[in-house]
Parts: sequence; structure tokens; C-alpha cells
Amino acid sequence: MIRFGPAGIPLSCKGRTLRDGIEDVHNLSLTALEIQMVRSGTVDIYPDEEDIGIPAKDLEGRFIIEVIRDEEPITDLNIPVEEDDILVQMTSAFASNFGELYEIGDLAKELDVGVSLHTPNYIDLASDSPLTDDCLNSIRHAALIENALGGDIVVTNLGLYSDINDEEASEANIYNNVDALMEWWKDEGLKPKLGIEITGQQEVFGSLEQVLDICHNIKGLVPVINWPHYHSRTGGSLLETEDFQYVIEQAEPYCNGHLHTLFAGAEHSDGNELRLTPIKKGDLKFETLAECLVDMRPDMTVISSSPLLEHDAMYMRIIHERYLSKKVAKALRMKRKEESAAAEE
Repeated sequence: MIRFGPAGIPLSCKGRTLRDGIEDVHNLSLTALEIQMVRSGTVDIYPDEEDIGIPAKDLEGRFIIEVIRDEEPITDLNIPVEEDDILVQMTSAFASNFGELYEIGDLAKELDVGVSLHTPNYIDLASDSPLTDDCLNSIRHAALIENALGGDIVVTNLGLYSDINDEEASEANIYNNVDALMEWWKDEGLKPKLGIEITGQQEVFGSLEQVLDICHNIKGLVPVINWPHYHSRTGGSLLETEDFQYVIEQAEPYCNGHLHTLFAGAEHSDGNELRLTPIKKGDLKFETLAECLVDMRPDMTVISSSPLLEHDAMYMRIIHERYLSKKVAKALRMKRKEESAAAEE
């Protein structure tokens, strides 16, 4: 199955809540939505008197992501709040409270909308600084949110090479940080996978080879193919169906049966992406990928990261259906021709 959907709540959606976005995606005959975790800041607050005894996930108007009790973080938000707790509240809420995520996840399943979540674009796991700790927390919080939604994947990049460390030391930091992150992931019993995204800049960790290597070496990771990033990073290499097929074949052994991808047009120079564009602009053609998908028939999600979001998601769905119809019609003609030849014999 191929799922198509936008990277964020559709631009045409009248409401701006996550629930509105899922309903709108369904109404547009799309089947995927990638939530954009644009801001991931938190503040520590103390419970009010009326909060005591209420499960942290049910505190209305407060999106609590963790509880600090006796200096230890607790992610089980079914626990009743105690007087001396510190509540970790996200400054950019995804719902009225954490508990609402379960209802939203049920809605997504009912409407057959696959929900993924993308961490903030700037993630730094290549250094060892307070910023790195903040980025690790962003990924952890994204994982808790996606798990509550019942989604399959959290998408992230891993960061720029550090100005302080050389490339080898930066990569060692990335591996160490991701390894520790996945130990926490396992201890929490989280179901989504962590998707490592191919990046579009030479100075950012995330070539196809680097992504596959880290997925091979650390359990629980899957590759995420960002087609415009890959295209830009490799100097505009995605020209023929075989070029797309090669990337899919490289990634499939690591993706647990379902491959998560993003598509948009791209302007690029010297192996670096300059900007994303609408799909009909630039030298990266979705028609070529559509032809490849019809031939290979992978289980895949294609997220529109184009500035046109849902417009280009619908365009991709229509183009894919058109190529699929052509292939089916051709197969039927060949079958009739063979049956006619057999009857004449």
C-alpha cells in the first residue's frame, strides 16, 4: 500500500488542531499526516491545589509530558499528581492535555490516517553540550507523543558536524547519544520506531550510507528517505526509475516492511539543497518515482514536504493512480491478446 499525505496540518484546514488536521486529511482522500514538532520547549511548573490526585495526563489545559518526583522523571502519566511533584509542561501543545492524544489516535485509526511525527529540524547530537541534552529531550518527548497516538515512526535528523570536534569525533558522539536514547526507548517499552532521515546538506550527518550504517548498528532505527534531500546531496542523481529503485532496494532491508519517505521539488547546488519547491518545479520528477513505485509495489508512505503541502500530496496520489491504471490496462490487453492467440490454436 502507498499512503500519501502532507507534512503538517493542511493549509486549507479551517481548524488548526491536530484533530482537525486528521479529519481534513481524510476528507481530502489522503491517508497520512506527518505532525511537525516545530517547537519542543518545556517549562517546569508546580501543581495547583486542585491538581492533586488527578492523573497528570488529565490536567485540563496543561499538556504535561513528564512528572519529576523525588528528582526522577516519570513518563507514566496515569499516576495521580502529588503536592511536591514538578510538572514538565510543553509550551507548544498538541492537544488540550496528554490524555487527549489517545482519543486522537483512535480517530486516526478509524479514518485510516497513518500518523507520523517529525522532530524539530535543528537537532544536535554531534556535540556534547546542554543543547544536545535539549535535543535528546525533544526526541524523547516526540516518542512519548507518537506512542500515545498509536503511530509507527518518529522522524529525525541527527545534526551538524561539530565546529569543536572533527568529523570522526562528531560521529562518535552521534552514535553514543543515539545508543543511549534507544536504551531509554527500550526501557519505556515504546512501540514507534525512530526514523533517521537522509539530509540535504554535506555538513549535516545523513548521507544514505551513514543512515544505513547507523540503522545497521543500533537496534530500533529505520531509514527515512527524504527524496529531495538525497537528490540534492548527490548532485541531482534521481533521474531514471532505476535511480529511485536503487535507493529503495538499499533501504528496504532495514525498514521492517514499511518505508517512510518525503517528497518535494528542490533547488540545489554543489551537493547541497538550497530550498524545497512545489513538485512541478525543478529537476526532481515525481512521475519517475510513480513509475518506479508501480513496478516495485513497496509498502510506503510518501509525505509531501512541498510548500503546497496537501495540494502536492493529492497531486502525487493522482499521478500514482494514473500510472497504476496504465499498468493494469496494459496487463489486461496482454492477457486478452494471449487468450485470443490460444483460442486460435
